Amino acid sequence: MPHASFDGLRVLSLESRRAREVEKLIRTYNGDPLVVPAMRELALESNTACLAFGERLLAGDFDLIIFLTGVGVTKMLEILDSRFDRAAIVTALRSRDIVARGVKPSSALRELRIPVIATTAEPSTWRELLTLLDTTYGERLGTLRVAVQEYGATNPELISELVVRCDAVTKVPVYQWGLPLEIKPLQDCISRILDGSLDVVLFMTAVQVIHLFQVAADMDLMEPLRAAMEGLVVVSVGPTTTEELQHYGVRPDFEPSRPRMGFMINEAAQYAGSQLARKRTPPVADTVGEAAMPSLVVPAAELSDVQAQRTASGVQQVAPSTSTMAGFRDGLVPFDVLHEIGSSLASSDPLHVVLSRIVALVSAVVPCDSCFLYTLEADKLVLRASRNPHSDAVDQLRISVGEGVTGWVAEHREPVAISENASKDPRFSAFVSLPEDSFEAMLCVPVTCANRVVGVLNLQHREPYTHPAMERRLLTTIGILVGAEIARARLETENSELSTRLETRKIMDKAKGVLQRDLGITEDEAYRTMQRESRTRRKSMRELAEAILLSDALRHAEARADAQTVAQTSAA
Repeated sequence: MPHASFDGLRVLSLESRRAREVEKLIRTYNGDPLVVPAMRELALESNTACLAFGERLLAGDFDLIIFLTGVGVTKMLEILDSRFDRAAIVTALRSRDIVARGVKPSSALRELRIPVIATTAEPSTWRELLTLLDTTYGERLGTLRVAVQEYGATNPELISELVVRCDAVTKVPVYQWGLPLEIKPLQDCISRILDGSLDVVLFMTAVQVIHLFQVAADMDLMEPLRAAMEGLVVVSVGPTTTEELQHYGVRPDFEPSRPRMGFMINEAAQYAGSQLARKRTPPVADTVGEAAMPSLVVPAAELSDVQAQRTASGVQQVAPSTSTMAGFRDGLVPFDVLHEIGSSLASSDPLHVVLSRIVALVSAVVPCDSCFLYTLEADKLVLRASRNPHSDAVDQLRISVGEGVTGWVAEHREPVAISENASKDPRFSAFVSLPEDSFEAMLCVPVTCANRVVGVLNLQHREPYTHPAMERRLLTTIGILVGAEIARARLETENSELSTRLETRKIMDKAKGVLQRDLGITEDEAYRTMQRESRTRRKSMRELAEAILLSDALRHAEARADAQTVAQTSAA
């Protein structure tokens, strides 16, 4: 297994949103980072299209809505909030079919409790999206009116294919990408590429490619830039970015096993050194080439159609393997993660939102293909948050204490780490609704408070994976923090319920007093009378008691008004 280290290589990243994390992660793997943001998010000059979408959504004009980005979900609602009632918009979205391109929009929608019909598999390009739509809807797709939330710019290939497949297609732009306000850092990094003072360049979106070459064109250096990149290790996050690079005549050296920032930098650290040596060492014979790095390539017969097509086009892909990610922390040291989780717990957001956010943070700090968070309610563990979309399982799946590995952890209050063949563990129990049960490795830790188990945090991996001691300790600490938040939320709920019961008791006692006075009956008879009326009228006892008190108050008000009228008449 190659050791993940850049060994001092000079690494360029054009990341904007997560620039700090990228820089820290490159340093973690002993690289010399140069992070130069290549783009910024801009508001549209006009929100007319999005507002028109809101009107049509409320009118029921759409059957299917496709969300392409998590930020797009947030931006769309911010725009619609300026004219429409948010509750009405969210209710309308809940009544429509929703498809998400990847986990980010799916997570953003889940926080709003908007169910997602289907989510694309990685690498979540427009091709996977079309395949998902064809598989999910078949011929019915031709009858659907579809809206597409766009990001940055229109994807012409996606839109043209949707126009052919669907009854009607509406584009909903919510933001756009622009060049940074300060262009000089980009110009300087182009100069550094040209003078050979960089070794590796990481492209994490197609927009980074477009903007880099746009600045190079303004400098009249497009061709020199393209030529200079032949002497660098060029890493593309996935097929869409690869297509853009190839459009400019740049052939990436490889794509990561998964289109994620952490996997990309880890695997670049593993393989960039050998690739750079190969590219900068004159070949002995013409046969030297792809054979110089066989460890990167997966035989075409073992790849899916999409992967095989990419490999056939000349771009290698690192063999899928989460075990290569040992030590990966996605640029966040444990202190940073605990700070982020502490900030989430200190927020005033609803508990389910906090739990979903914690699952996302855990998935960022530990390389995993699945992350579940269960809370213990009575004698059942209830799935309350999931990294992967499981709209049919979240808040529905219940596991008995002692059932499966997760139940065993809750029963024994001990963590369990299984590096491979998880399904063969004697404690394992399969759940039909969770495809993750077929995964190889898992880590379960108890979520505790005051020495009591209040939940379980469960991580799973498709491939064999050994969890380092640091990850196990960190997850255990997170379990303690989350446990305290769950206990606090439950205490608030119990206090609220107790306060409601006490208030109900007061109202009931007052209503019984009214019946005793008016009907001349005992307290027990008054209670039985209210009970009988509650069943007959199908109203709760509190509702009936409030009605009795309201009627009594109105009767007294009328009596006072009549008395006042009589007094005024007598005085006249």
